[in-house]
Amino acid sequence: MTHQTSLLAPTAGWPGRIHTADGWTPGGDGEFPAVEKATGKELATVGRASVEDVRLAASRARQAQREWAALPYERRAAVLREAGRLWEAHAAEVGDWIVREAGSVPAKAALETHIAAQECYEAAALPSLPSGAVLPSAEPRWSISRRAPAGVVSVIAPFNFPLILSIRSVAPALALGNAVLLKPDPRTAVCGGVALVRIFEEAGLPAGLLQLLPGGADIGAALVTAPEVRVVSFTGSTAAGRAVGALAGQHLKRAHLELGGNNALVVLPGADLAKAASAGAFGSFLHQGQICMTTGRHLVHESLHDAYVEALAAKADHLPVGDPATGQVALGPIIDAGQVSRIDGLVRRTVEAGARLAAGGTYEGLFYRPTVLAGVTPGMPAYAEEVFGPVAPVVPFGTVEEAIALASDSEYGLSLGILGEVGIAMRIADAVPSGIIHINGQTVSDEANAPFGGVRASGTGSRFGGPEANIEAFTESQWLTVRADIAPYPF
Repeated sequence: MTHQTSLLAPTAGWPGRIHTADGWTPGGDGEFPAVEKATGKELATVGRASVEDVRLAASRARQAQREWAALPYERRAAVLREAGRLWEAHAAEVGDWIVREAGSVPAKAALETHIAAQECYEAAALPSLPSGAVLPSAEPRWSISRRAPAGVVSVIAPFNFPLILSIRSVAPALALGNAVLLKPDPRTAVCGGVALVRIFEEAGLPAGLLQLLPGGADIGAALVTAPEVRVVSFTGSTAAGRAVGALAGQHLKRAHLELGGNNALVVLPGADLAKAASAGAFGSFLHQGQICMTTGRHLVHESLHDAYVEALAAKADHLPVGDPATGQVALGPIIDAGQVSRIDGLVRRTVEAGARLAAGGTYEGLFYRPTVLAGVTPGMPAYAEEVFGPVAPVVPFGTVEEAIALASDSEYGLSLGILGEVGIAMRIADAVPSGIIHINGQTVSDEANAPFGGVRASGTGSRFGGPEANIEAFTESQWLTVRADIAPYPF
């Protein structure tokens, strides 16, 4: 299929508008600016949806979804394959928006566009997978279990990985015959919303199947409660996820919740110190620590603890921080001033509680220095809470049992990294509740074909990634029986 040279050119019609079954139209609640985080410059405007917009979009989506689900599976697969190709073709342009609107370094932006393409290619295989089974029956009939599209799916996505955390639900939901209502975070509404709609427009997705409805909490609530919506896919904070889950439960909707984390990286005795410090720095400081999988707790064997703190602090001191659009930096800006204040407050309260600032702990504007905290005990604020910033608290342990207890002592259970001897690491992996575990890897990792999700306060399990999780997430089970003649009954 042909496509424009520029995917996100204003001539495409999206600035100041939402996207509905009628195309790019004014939002019922006006518009708002898309802002470059490093400079505060306005990049464009985005339409803001109203609750009435959501009501109409959900109704139109239900109509479009029936026709989409009835198409030959090859048609759906072809749209997803073309979307994957278009992500690759437009990677530079979309990546630039991720750098500027989300404050990402270019390498992280390139990762997002790469995974977006892979998500679409993986999703393109879903329509042709077996969708049921023939069951034995005690009656003279065929008994069949089959999967049917859920119908209308609401996707509510966050700011930190705006493209990946939208497309990983949008692509499989569409591939499996659903329509999608997408609400990106307003702070990243172009790279996490407009870009997806433009890609699928160019890929030939029929009207009404992917509608863009940016807005605040009222729009999120409307996307949960709309009668046509059957499934809600939410990625965000645990506090917001609890509210979404409660509202979904009241309205008998399925909610797939991928929430926060306070992930541990365990460094075992004998681990390679240089490699461990490198892994720890990456896990804590990638994208300014604004990742649900960020390494929030460094649990280091006492034999390595002091040297590890020194090595990690040296890395933090030498990592450049600045505008990722104009310089070679390792860390860009924090998403907004409110989050900077929260990060700094946690760091300061932790130091007041007795921790030692080994590196960082300062900021200018939205640029927070990578920070290492030593002398930390488990009750201190920056250790006990999810910081969502570039902060690495380090705690020593003496025995494997102590490491297991420390790693397990959290309300969260998203990702766990273990560095060192594999036999000991396997013991820890078997004992710590976590949705994701990486032995000899840090805590931040994602692949389109792998199940992703957390336990405890980190969410409702693996509802993303891989065919099993996606089919479970975005279809319904149905029982179908067939007899040669009308059955006799005693009435």
